Amino acid sequence: MIIQTKAYPRAGLIGNPSDGYFGKTISFTFDAFCAKIQLYETPELAILPEQRDREVYKDIHQLVADVNQFGYYGGIRLIKATIKRFYEYCQEEDLHIHNRNFTIRYHSNIPGQVGLAGSSAIITATMRALMEFFDVTIQSERLPGIILDVETRELSISAGLQDRVAQVYQGLMYMDFEKDHMDQHGYGKYERLPADSVTNLYIAYRQDLSEGSEIFHNNIKARFEQGNEEILEAMRHWADLTYQTRNLIMDGKVAEIGPLLDANFDQRKKLYQLSEGNLKMVDTARSIGASAKFSGSGGAIVGTYKDEQMFDQLSTAMEKLSIVVIQPHIIGG
Repeated sequence: MIIQTKAYPRAGLIGNPSDGYFGKTISFTFDAFCAKIQLYETPELAILPEQRDREVYKDIHQLVADVNQFGYYGGIRLIKATIKRFYEYCQEEDLHIHNRNFTIRYHSNIPGQVGLAGSSAIITATMRALMEFFDVTIQSERLPGIILDVETRELSISAGLQDRVAQVYQGLMYMDFEKDHMDQHGYGKYERLPADSVTNLYIAYRQDLSEGSEIFHNNIKARFEQGNEEILEAMRHWADLTYQTRNLIMDGKVAEIGPLLDANFDQRKKLYQLSEGNLKMVDTARSIGASAKFSGSGGAIVGTYKDEQMFDQLSTAMEKLSIVVIQPHIIGG
């Protein structure tokens, strides 16, 4: 039997830039791309490499292009770390798993290094395949935390829960990481929003901006932990924008969320050091009349547009900057 699983990219619609601040966020998964896992029983355990794991190049130009697109690490380390964390979880929970071996391979066409959660998609799809192969069930509330462990504990990657929550639950998710609830339960309060009511969204991304979260997060975390009032006020502001957006979506007033998305980005711009390339994307979208904010750590933006004429204008303007614009279809839920 061949097990095949998927996980989709995540776009952060609104909220604080990282969920490590006990704030609120809304994110959604969309099906323009995906990470796929194929797993089947074999005599030995094997992890097969994909294109981004290659170590042989035609020339130095191809090597540099590969690093710019995928970074310095491929997907094998993600899968290996996921298998290890899955095994440890089963040990911790005293879950008996069989001793059959398997071969696992992955493929992902999620644009890399642009803040669409491509790495966590590979991990999430891998975890789903392992759960099916070993007949193990993990509660939806707990699964994002285990996936997060793969990146933070096993691979020392700076990350938070919201990407994994969105990819585990799928669809359009409102997340409240209120501190007391997090301390008591280890996860936040999650609410599914009506995705079919959210229209006129766009995502624009480029693949020449290989800037991870560390470029943008600067010393914000340290200032937050020190109780810096400017940072605390910003977090409260982002949480309020998120709650307002949630209410507008629930009331069927999605056409009114654009200014809130703009305000979300404007607050971020006050606190973070942002690259000119990323700022150019936002400014170009706004010059057309669309709203715009980062969908993650940079390299991609998300926003709203008025009508198809505005979308066409947006696409034309972005194409001149070698930026791809899509109309995302929210998947899952």
